[in-house]
Amino acid sequence: MQYEISDAAAGAFSVFFTQSPSFLAHQRDMQRQKGRNNATSLFGMRAVPTDNQIRNLLDPIDPVHLQTPFWTYFTALEKAGELDGYRSLNDTYLCAMDGTYYFSSQKIHCENCTVRTKDEMRYYSHAAITPALVAPGNRHVIALEPEFILPQDGAKKQDCEQQAAKRWVRRNASRFKAHEVTILADDLHSKQPFCEELLEHQMHFVMTCKPDSHPTLYEEVDLLSRIDGLSEFTLRQWTGRYTEVWQCRYTNQVPLRDSLDTLRVNWCEVIIYREDTGERIYKNAFVTSHALSDETLIPIITAGRVVT
Repeated sequence: MQYEISDAAAGAFSVFFTQSPSFLAHQRDMQRQKGRNNATSLFGMRAVPTDNQIRNLLDPIDPVHLQTPFWTYFTALEKAGELDGYRSLNDTYLCAMDGTYYFSSQKIHCENCTVRTKDEMRYYSHAAITPALVAPGNRHVIALEPEFILPQDGAKKQDCEQQAAKRWVRRNASRFKAHEVTILADDLHSKQPFCEELLEHQMHFVMTCKPDSHPTLYEEVDLLSRIDGLSEFTLRQWTGRYTEVWQCRYTNQVPLRDSLDTLRVNWCEVIIYREDTGERIYKNAFVTSHALSDETLIPIITAGRVVT
């Protein structure tokens, strides 16, 4: 039997939709026993391919063909007003950006694999940046077009998560209005080249900022702390079971790195503990392009916590 690409794509999607790895096998059994299957009624499949047939049909397809459907659905959701609830933090969309591995092996590999060596063993993997619109308190996310981490023509070094994130921004920033998006990311991305990339494309950011990777910034913070130059803010919140105490510190316009052309960013830190037991629940720090004040601090920290 011959299968259409659309059958293979619908078959691959159906497994994730139903969260049942045996779904397609069950549909084939149903077809044999009853002469019909609900893969056809649910997903519009003309025929149900096997796992190997799905891979044979889909593996050769260039990932670029996966881009358009994401933005088609994004536009439809936006026009329908379904994305209004994803706006916060100065009325911007919060776009969480993180990398994920979806394949790893010590034996199976291809020309598109990322290769790393650990303890004299070679590991082959595939990974991608998977941006998504998020909203604090909302467990549903809106998946956006991914950026695959693949060997790049003309590159001397292996592709990496930071370079993939830059490519995604360059390709897709024009899909949004100026200053409409706040990128949320971890400490891996809170470096000057990526921050400058975002600002150049008129995007905001809130990113985790660790002392070990930002020594110059924390030297400035420590100096300001010694001369009472940091603003402080304390908030008590009832969770329904106990009271949380948020102890916050922040300052604006500190250097991101030790260089004459350093980018100046805004920094904040939060420590959250239970008031009744004194147990520390959470501690983190962020750099952001949004101006920090007593009024803006909590929304910025809440946004940053989405990806940490």
